[in-house]
This record gives sequence, C-alpha cells and structure tokens, in this order.
Amino acid sequence: MPNNTRFPDYALADVTDVTAPAQLRALASPLRNAILELLLERAATVSELALALGRPKSTVAHHVSALADAQLLKVVRTRRVRAIEERYYGRTARIFRVGPVSPTDSPATPYCTNDLATAAAESAPAHQADELSSIVRHVRIPREQAREFWARVLELANDYAQLPREGDVVYGFAAGLYPTDHPALPEAEPAAGDPH
Repeated sequence: MPNNTRFPDYALADVTDVTAPAQLRALASPLRNAILELLLERAATVSELALALGRPKSTVAHHVSALADAQLLKVVRTRRVRAIEERYYGRTARIFRVGPVSPTDSPATPYCTNDLATAAAESAPAHQADELSSIVRHVRIPREQAREFWARVLELANDYAQLPREGDVVYGFAAGLYPTDHPALPEAEPAAGDPH
C-alpha cells in the first residue's frame, strides 16, 4: 500500500509560466524532462535519479544543476549521511506552461520538445503488442474554448499524476491540442420552418 496520499511529497506551485530562454532550453532536453517526470512522484537525490535513469551520476548531476539554475528544480530537503549532506531535489511547479518566447530569440530554434512525437516513439512497442489505447478527434471551435478545454486536460493529467504508485509497469499518458488543416463542414442551413 503506498504511503503517499498526494504526489509529490513536497510543496510546490501548481503552474508556473516558463518564458526565459534558459528555462526553455532546459525543458528541451529529453533527459531533463525524464528527471522532472520522476520528481512528480517524490523528491530524490542525484544518486536516486541516476539509478532510476541508468545514467552516470555525474551526467545526472550536470542536468540537475542546469534545471536548478533555470529555477525548474530546487532543494526541498537535506539529510546527513555520515559526513555528507544529501540534497533532495523537487520541481518548482507541477506544470510548466510555456509562455510567449521573446521576439529576439531565433524562431528557427525550437526550445521545447514535441511531446506528442516523444509519446509516439515511446508508444511504438505498445502499438506493436496491441496494448496502445489512443484517440484523435477534430472539432471546429473558437480559440477561447480550446484554451478552456486544455485547462480541463491539464487537470486530468494532474489527477493521473496523483494515482497511487503500485504495480510493475509505468504507463504513459499523452495529450495534445493543436490547430490543423483538417476539413470542416460549412455552417448548417436552417431547416425549413426553423425560425433561426
């Protein structure tokens, strides 16, 4: 039975807008995103993160330092082990919402990874094994309604991140909302006798 009723096990903001180029560059790294994802469960040391990721401790320490410099991670507690003080790192927010990028930055250089492309690559084995659940829908709606719907999706993603940690398989949850060139029907003609 899990001993946490709320994840992660430290205080953090719900949403932080990320606009600084250093923050955006930090989020563009798949390894840094994996670190941030792990820290949604609980605070962890560099050693614990390195073990979970199967990467050298020095590599993980470098990326943790970059995330901390970008104010996406912080030390949430310490513990004395023999003569060494272990630092436990945590996120500064549950959700990092990418805000407008400064016009002085090069638009040709994407700062953020395409999470749907990452999910597509990650889900390929599940697709081959017929264990993938996915759905795509296209709806013609106003931009404000799309923003409101996305806020609901973020709430659902946060609920997903709060599920008790049990079992032996890590399941991915991906969502995206994006404008398309998908065809749309014209406005419906009023039916005969319809006053509208």
